Amino acid sequence: MLMNSADRPAMLFYQANGFRVLSPGNHVVCAVSGDRVMLEALRYWSVERQEAYASPELASRRLLGQG
Repeated sequence: MLMNSADRPAMLFYQANGFRVLSPGNHVVCAVSGDRVMLEALRYWSVERQEAYASPELASRRLLGQG
């Protein structure tokens, strides 16, 4: 059976200027809100923590220890 990455979370390796796909998928899960973030819309992540965020507000909240 042929598998595709539709509606599956991707596993990414976050780097300072982008990310590398380790396991194919079409989205990641925000570490703070649990919301899905489509890979095309992914703009906020932490290299240090290796996690994604749905918005700059959620990223700030997490980095300040409030998430």
